[in-house]
Formats: sequence, structure tokens, C-alpha cells
Amino acid sequence: MVAKKSSSGFSWVLIIGVIIAIVLGLIGNAMGPNAEGWLLSLLVVLGLIVGFSNVAGSESKDFMMATIALVIIAFVGSQSNPLGNVNIIGQYLGGIFDALLAFVVPAGIVVALKDIWAISYR
Repeated sequence: MVAKKSSSGFSWVLIIGVIIAIVLGLIGNAMGPNAEGWLLSLLVVLGLIVGFSNVAGSESKDFMMATIALVIIAFVGSQSNPLGNVNIIGQYLGGIFDALLAFVVPAGIVVALKDIWAISYR
């Protein structure tokens, strides 16, 4: 399936959120708890923005399927002890998965609630 080009600037919020999540996962431990906390909070806010403004109508089912898959994979990946044993990149993968969860879960919750709201008024 080919993604449609969004006419709004909010599609950039999704890309920026994913980039911040990856960067935070890679260098989060070196930044200290205050900076990491602020960036995780920024990811939650960006996730809320994506959920409220970027996903609507027929896109919501595809978005929710992708969100569910990503949340399951990221959660299992962040909780997996064997990842820490992977040479060189293993220690960073858990951080990336945690940051992706902080970004994707709020967006998924908002889209799911919007869908439930729409279904209840049909």
C-alpha cells in the first residue's frame, strides 16, 4: 500500500517524532535524566498531535493496525533481556523501542478514542 501525501504540515510531525525517538534511543543515556525526561515528554506531545490532527476517516484503521503491531514489537523489544547481549547495538535497541512507545502509544490512544466516538454516533 502506498501512502498518500498529506496536504497538511502535520505529516512532518510524524517524521520528526520518529527521528527524535531514534536519536533519543541512541543517545538518551548520555544526556542525563532531565534532558531525557523532557524529550520523552516532547514525544508524548508529538504523539498526541499526530493522533488529533494527522489521522482521520479511512486512514484510522490502517493507522491502528500499524500502531498495534509497532506497540507489540516495541514493547517486547524493550522488555527483552537478550537484546542487551547483542554486540554493539543491543544496548541502544531497548532505548529506541522505549522512545517509540512514548511517541506511538498516545497517538494510538487518541485515534482509537476518535474511532470509538465516531462509531457511537452512527
